[in-house]
Amino acid sequence: MNDLAWLATQRLPEVTVHASGALAQTIRAELRQIRRFRTDVRVAICTLSRIRETALWQQVEAALPEHGLGVEGFVVLRRGNDLVVAAEGGHGLLYGYFYLLRYFEWMSDDFTVVERPAVPIRMLDHWDELSGVVRRGYSGGSIFFRDGAVVQDLSRVRSYARLLASIGINAVALANAELPDVARLAGVFREYGIAVSLAIDFIDDPRDERVARWWSTAISRVYDVVPDLGGLVVRSGRDVAGANLLARAVAPYGGTVFWRISGADPDRDWRDRRADRARAAYDEFVPLDGRFEDNVVLQVRHGPLDFQVREPVAPLLGELQETVFGIELQVTQEFSGQQRDLCYLGPWWREILQFDTSGGGGTTVADRIGAIVAVSNVGDDPNWTGHKLAQSNLYAFGRLAWDPAADPVSLLHEWAAATFAMDDRTRTELVTIMAGSWQTYERYTAPLGVGYMVNPQTHYGPNVNGYEYSGRGTYHYADRYGVGADRTVKSGSGFTGQYPEPLASVYEDVHTCPDELLLFFHHVPYDHVLQSGSTVLQHIYDTHFQGYAEVQAMVARWRVIAERFAPAVRENVSARFEVQLATAREWRDQVNTYFYRLSGVPDAHGRTIHR
Repeated sequence: MNDLAWLATQRLPEVTVHASGALAQTIRAELRQIRRFRTDVRVAICTLSRIRETALWQQVEAALPEHGLGVEGFVVLRRGNDLVVAAEGGHGLLYGYFYLLRYFEWMSDDFTVVERPAVPIRMLDHWDELSGVVRRGYSGGSIFFRDGAVVQDLSRVRSYARLLASIGINAVALANAELPDVARLAGVFREYGIAVSLAIDFIDDPRDERVARWWSTAISRVYDVVPDLGGLVVRSGRDVAGANLLARAVAPYGGTVFWRISGADPDRDWRDRRADRARAAYDEFVPLDGRFEDNVVLQVRHGPLDFQVREPVAPLLGELQETVFGIELQVTQEFSGQQRDLCYLGPWWREILQFDTSGGGGTTVADRIGAIVAVSNVGDDPNWTGHKLAQSNLYAFGRLAWDPAADPVSLLHEWAAATFAMDDRTRTELVTIMAGSWQTYERYTAPLGVGYMVNPQTHYGPNVNGYEYSGRGTYHYADRYGVGADRTVKSGSGFTGQYPEPLASVYEDVHTCPDELLLFFHHVPYDHVLQSGSTVLQHIYDTHFQGYAEVQAMVARWRVIAERFAPAVRENVSARFEVQLATAREWRDQVNTYFYRLSGVPDAHGRTIHR
């Protein structure tokens, strides 16, 4: 049986459905498999066109917002023993149904909830190869593909589509397979209101008319088979001309081209202190702003580098004015523990989405984006994500994509309550273990925004100089005197100048730059005093000892509650914690030893550093 994840414990009373259409049929099928319990509450799920068939139609109509609910919005309203979920059509009803499923057992009093998603496109990218290998995958093989084709049994794909719909995901990108196979997958996701796009690499010459004709013909064939295809996700491509060529090919069918911006330039010379990979995306795409077709969405990574555990928000997210763009996050934990280490990323994502792009009370990232996309963390491991607790990141991504202002700790409580049958005290203890795990991971890995102190190729485990002489960039520049990358306008790469004022000045000044980003923006001596009052070197020592101690505490707390979980969960989480404990120790000792050897300055508290 497939792991039901956060759909494992939920129950509903009897529900009547006043709606027709494919998604209404999905809701009816859902209701047939949900566990029941007895209650006096009468529940109806109803389209607005049939709302007068319910007892609460007047209250629902009074609750409707002035501009309507849109395609995906819904109302949930309770008065006494009557409860109604209402929406314009199938998509809104489906999301309203899952809202009901998520919260019903907590709904005791009269209330009115009106919800619409903050971001119109909420998508997960899957870098699964047709062979079954998952690029950036840490949870086994593909649930979609095996040996060059789509798997025969799609029951797990259907379970996955159900999980995604329950958290508001409305689009996925999959590898470009044979058309009949694409149609089979699209049919499963369609049952849950999720549009499928195809992920491609575009390496052709967009100025060759034969290329344009070939793509036009190929796209036509795809839409003949999958008329509701979302469009194309271009994992790698050359320039604006390629994006526009593909956009024109999918435009007659209402399709969208998602053009990923990597900002990667593998040819930079590490000897050149001004050669800065962080600048690349801004330098390339700001001059192109406004030159893309209307159905192109630029997919911008949240930071200027590559999903490090701490980066500044990419300046491109505040600069693009005439082009639709979305933000790309990474649910799969490439640089944040690879689902071996517990690292709940919800607080980090909320911080990014709520970041003020002007630095002066202007619009947030969430206000500006037209899409929110992430690389999925799902594979064919029995529990989907390798580490059972890593399911929380997939859950939090969907919920924050719907509501970027949601509280990440509250989302953890939601996820835990829906995933495990346990008492409130156990749930609170589990949330306590998980809630600060991103900050813990940051403490025992790369300090103060440096990044990339990992083993090349695997990107797991400490290797302080792993990328230091790489063509992909130099990141810490540590010597006997100090550490950090100088990205200032005054003396470095000039990256700080890509931000608007007052952000540019805040990052440019070593005394106002936030501590957690200091070494991303500045090269400073080891005795530089942070805003926290600690020197840079002592901060490195302190946080690495602290991070390891926090993992020890996490493991100890887990051991107290582990027996309250099912054996498979207990064994999985316990084994992963043992790996994390050993890895955190290695990070602590390697990083502290490296900087002690360089600086010759001992730890002020006399703790053991292996020289």
